[in-house]
Amino acid sequence: GKRKIHYLFEDGKEMAEEYDMKTGQLMSRKWREKNTLGGSGKWQVEVGEPASPLLGALDSELITESSSNPVFMRKDTLTSFQWRIRNLPYPKEVYSVSLEEEQRCCVIRTTNKKYYKKFCIPDLDRYHLPLDAAALSFTHANNTLIITYQKPKEILAAEEQLQKELKKIKAVNSGDGDCKTQ
Repeated sequence: GKRKIHYLFEDGKEMAEEYDMKTGQLMSRKWREKNTLGGSGKWQVEVGEPASPLLGALDSELITESSSNPVFMRKDTLTSFQWRIRNLPYPKEVYSVSLEEEQRCCVIRTTNKKYYKKFCIPDLDRYHLPLDAAALSFTHANNTLIITYQKPKEILAAEEQLQKELKKIKAVNSGDGDCKTQ
């Protein structure tokens, strides 16, 4: 039910994306760069579930972060960018979501000073598009703050073109490869 696409760029960066086969919706996007010694770095999740903190628990000698800490993740829809922050128990009136034009980022504040988060929208930066305050909205339900930014028409057109290109690509199945050893 998923289609995985792996990109290698000339500057050494890698990008891996997963799409839902039925809807064509982006489920995850991860980036990786070469480290200073030339080896592969860790994957940085841009869209989708962040890496499980339980996997990192082995590295930190049994010290882990609390499971009640806020969890920030991005989950796009076909027409909008969407960020979800789980484990935020305050009512909607406490939150303030705004754009900072100079720093090209979105800022979440609470009036009770319990949560503050600044994040960028890398898709707009890649296309060199301005931020639009009218495209930004938020809601709160089930201890989750949901921030929505409507995709500009330039990005919608580019994604539609990308979907057409992806449909032309033939899938490579992991078990059917002709990999001979010498």
